[in-house]
Amino acid sequence: MGTFTEHSAEEQPISYRFQREERLRSKKLIDQLFREGSSFNSYPIRFVVLRLPQPSPGAPVQVLVSVSKRHFKKAVDRNRLKRQIREAYRLQKHALAASLSPDTTLLIAFLYTGKEKSSFNTISKKLNSGLERLILE
Repeated sequence: MGTFTEHSAEEQPISYRFQREERLRSKKLIDQLFREGSSFNSYPIRFVVLRLPQPSPGAPVQVLVSVSKRHFKKAVDRNRLKRQIREAYRLQKHALAASLSPDTTLLIAFLYTGKEKSSFNTISKKLNSGLERLILE
């Protein structure tokens, strides 16, 4: 009769939501990320990453997305690029979360450094290659 599958407490279904706890909002943590974090590029996205040894009260991975006002004057263009980056991350975040140890928090900033708008496929491919690099580290 039931078309719904029941999940036990051990096997949680994969959630593709990008929840509020996954967003990096703390000014203190953002300052620490840019002060102490390491960075690498996967053009048009620059990744700034910081691994913290203590577990976070929220999500194990917290993300910040930024697009330069200097290159994209219109808020519509900046918001579209940020939406595309968040969507690409949301679809690919599970491999990254699975590779982390439970007592580690990972802070990531995605900075869009390109001067022109990119397609979603390009953003998704570059974000995926950057996340794969993070998993291997």
